[in-house]
Amino acid sequence: MRLRDLRVPLIATGAVLCGCQSSTIDSRLMEPVSHAPTWPAGWTPTVRHERTEPLPEIRIDRHGDVARTTVNPVVVDTRAFPVQVQPNIPWDGPTARPGKLLPKHTRDKSLDAGPNLRLPLGTVSNESRVKVASLFPGISATPWTPPDPTLAVGPDHVVTTVNMAIAFYDKEGNQQFFANLDETGSPGFFEEVGAGGFCFDPKCFYDHDAERFLVLALEYYPDESWITIAVSDDSDPNGIWYKYRTPAIVSIGDATYWVDYPGLGFDDQVFTVTSNLFQLGGSGPGFGGILYRCYNKLPMLSGNPVTFTDLTDGGGSAQCAQQHGESIGPFFVSLDSQSSMRVQAIRNPIIQPQLFTASVAVPSHGGSPPGAPNPGGSINALDGRLMNVHWRNGQLIFAHAIESDNVSEVRWYHIDTGDWPGTFGTPPAAPVLVQAGAIDLPANRHGFYPAVAMNVFGDIGMVFGQCASAETPSVRVTGRTISDAPGTMGEPQVVVESPTGADGRWGDYFDLTVDPADDTTFWYVGEWASSDGWKTWIGSFEVTPPGCPGDTNGDGTTNVADLLAVIAAWNTDCSIQPAGCDEDVNGDGTVNVTDLLVVIANWNCSL
Repeated sequence: MRLRDLRVPLIATGAVLCGCQSSTIDSRLMEPVSHAPTWPAGWTPTVRHERTEPLPEIRIDRHGDVARTTVNPVVVDTRAFPVQVQPNIPWDGPTARPGKLLPKHTRDKSLDAGPNLRLPLGTVSNESRVKVASLFPGISATPWTPPDPTLAVGPDHVVTTVNMAIAFYDKEGNQQFFANLDETGSPGFFEEVGAGGFCFDPKCFYDHDAERFLVLALEYYPDESWITIAVSDDSDPNGIWYKYRTPAIVSIGDATYWVDYPGLGFDDQVFTVTSNLFQLGGSGPGFGGILYRCYNKLPMLSGNPVTFTDLTDGGGSAQCAQQHGESIGPFFVSLDSQSSMRVQAIRNPIIQPQLFTASVAVPSHGGSPPGAPNPGGSINALDGRLMNVHWRNGQLIFAHAIESDNVSEVRWYHIDTGDWPGTFGTPPAAPVLVQAGAIDLPANRHGFYPAVAMNVFGDIGMVFGQCASAETPSVRVTGRTISDAPGTMGEPQVVVESPTGADGRWGDYFDLTVDPADDTTFWYVGEWASSDGWKTWIGSFEVTPPGCPGDTNGDGTTNVADLLAVIAAWNTDCSIQPAGCDEDVNGDGTVNVTDLLVVIANWNCSL
């Protein structure tokens, strides 16, 4: 049996709730389609499919309305692909930027200045806080630029995506699988679910609670827009995937919109996707705001039909949080003004989604960052939008690049969401800023494409790019411990430096995540340049405090004596018994399991 024979009908039924008019979309077999735009010379799909069925459409009459749609999966086993590692020979022909092949799409990205808030802003210390470990090359140049690399790390495997390919590795860097995402593969990763010749903006993550990988790509063809998602059946990406091709033509009033620039996240109930909405047809504003889509996780984990919910709101380029811990609902963050961030959450995302919004004051961050000069030209540092968001037990962290004295500077933020947005009754206190920091580099050096995450100890890791007029682009990592001064990051460390320069759109973002095997180690992916075009680099690092973390008795060694001391002081509240609370090694005010883990993680450390 061919893989294509495994396709099952896609059922799409859309109903608008909240008292609005209902609509129904016929259940039909959706054949693969390819109406790809002009391809780079020498890169042409060999398989073409035509579709005659009408397109599914999502109707949302106004912001706040909710649409529901149900789709069936296509079950695909990647082990049945004829070639597990398809060629990834660095592309040496002309390249194309996916955005140039899409319909013209613009939006107003200007921000209100907001009040000039002189809030505390940390800086970089002269001490390193990172211990670099695994390093290996990722996917090399495809016909598309920029690569937009993202990363997912499971207990034993690493998955990465770029425009427009996917690869699996073990943690030693041995490649186990490589394929293009679209129908130019043999087959393409998403070809069997119906993807044609133009997948773009892929993203991926590993859900540590569900123990599954998830991969997303957008598709666009004339009058067609899709959000296509694949969920692995276990923590090994080699094998069965449940793939869902979900319609993304959205009708708002008299206009229809297609989706661009996805965010991708999860909490303990749903997988979440955000997208910018650009007009496809009809009459109405050219920019339709943000689409928020929530997929019920539970049926997707066993390859059953899934019902997802859609709602819309104003603003643009919202990022979904990847979440650790039990939350009230999924979180999202976007730019609000030049001195505030817009934090959002969806309550009851499966049954009755309701979007809540709070504006959180942050240190003033000015406008879009300037281009970053380097020996190859000038790297576009984008427009200050956020690249990734992580939430852990009420703590929300994210970063972006801003303009500071005509330099592209990295800023990061830590916000406490507390119990917001609450469940019923009186709303809880709004989210508040805990700390913020700047990666203020030496004179005339530029930072860009930052990504951040927080581990189980409250340590924060970061990856970002750096260059200068006489300095080729590099990938750098840094971090901070929970006991460091507020807003402070350690001295950044170079993990890979480009032998050549770069120009134009580059990146456009890096990615960072936490290893689920220990909930401590940070893994990153970033871009570097060579004479063979762009390349990606994958690696890991740990954040390490000075001295020997977990050395509770100060004898210069972390050993069994410290382990016993922590156990003896178990559950001590240091705010009540501050004297002699040396066993609170992570400084969170209580002697508990996190302190025990610090001791174990630093076993046999010796000054």
